[in-house]
Amino acid sequence: MTLPSTPPAVAPLGRRFVALAVDWVACLVISAAVAPTAGGLWLTRGDPWVTLAVFAVENVVLVAFAGHTLGHRLVGLRVQPFPRGTRPGLAVPGLTAGTVRALLLCLVIPAVVWTADGRGLHDVAARTVIVRR
Repeated sequence: MTLPSTPPAVAPLGRRFVALAVDWVACLVISAAVAPTAGGLWLTRGDPWVTLAVFAVENVVLVAFAGHTLGHRLVGLRVQPFPRGTRPGLAVPGLTAGTVRALLLCLVIPAVVWTADGRGLHDVAARTVIVRR
């Protein structure tokens, strides 16, 4: 039996965007609490580099070992390895894939350029796919 060469149904863009917004707001809150700056609303007072670092760490750790971030979990998504050698839903991406995916996500451009099958370039490079749970 051969595994399919195309990814399972990629999660809808709207859900992925909501998950990203939830994750970013959570990281803003943490950043504002641990590294506050002057001015603006309380939520936006966190140092931007600290916010980005918290976002990267959240993505690396949670995606690598749980298969989802806080935002993914809340909107019913998960990140799974793709393509060969894994059974969908039973494996998590792992530390290498989680790190590659998070670093490219922080660069933004790879995350907003998609392939024909709807996967972002960060997912292609990390050999992952984001799907509904």
